[in-house]
Amino acid sequence: MLIRDATPADLAAIVTVFRDIVADGETYAYPEDLTDEQIAATWMEPPPARCVVAYAADGTDGGEGTFLGTAKAGPNRPGRGDHIATASFMVSPAAQGRGVGRALAEEVLRWAIEQGYAGMQFNAVVETNMAAVALWQQLGFSIVGSVPGAFRSKHHGPVGLHVMYRQF
Repeated sequence: MLIRDATPADLAAIVTVFRDIVADGETYAYPEDLTDEQIAATWMEPPPARCVVAYAADGTDGGEGTFLGTAKAGPNRPGRGDHIATASFMVSPAAQGRGVGRALAEEVLRWAIEQGYAGMQFNAVVETNMAAVALWQQLGFSIVGSVPGAFRSKHHGPVGLHVMYRQF
C-alpha cells in the first residue's frame, strides 16, 4: 500500500469515496448534495492541514493501482486550540476490513506527532461505527464523552457521537 499526500489529480477518487460513505448514512453528517468543489474545500484543506490518499500496490502499468481511501488531519481548532490535532478518514467500501483505516491512522498519527501537536481529538465518532471505535481504542484513544442521539443514522435512527482523545 502506498500512502502519500493528495494532489488535485486525486480529487475524482476522493469524491467517489466521499459520496459513497456519506450516502451510506452511518459515519458522517456531511450533506449528500455537495459539489466536487465543495468536497475538495471540505476534505483537501490547505496547510497547516494535510490530506493523504492510499493506493494499492497493484498498478500493472507502473501506476499506483486501486484507490483505497483518504484521510485529512490538521488543527482541531484555530488559535488557542491549534495545539490539538484532529483527523477524519474514509476508506473505500470495497477496501474496508483490509487494514487501510489502520494504515491511514498510523500515518496521520505519525505526522501529527512530528508536527508537534500535543494530542489528537476526534469530535464525532458515531457510536455504532464499532470498527472505528475499536480501532481508535487500539491506537490509544479514549472516549472522553458522548452526546446521546446527536447523529441520525440511516439504519439505526438517533445514535450517540463519541468525543475521543489521545494525548501524545
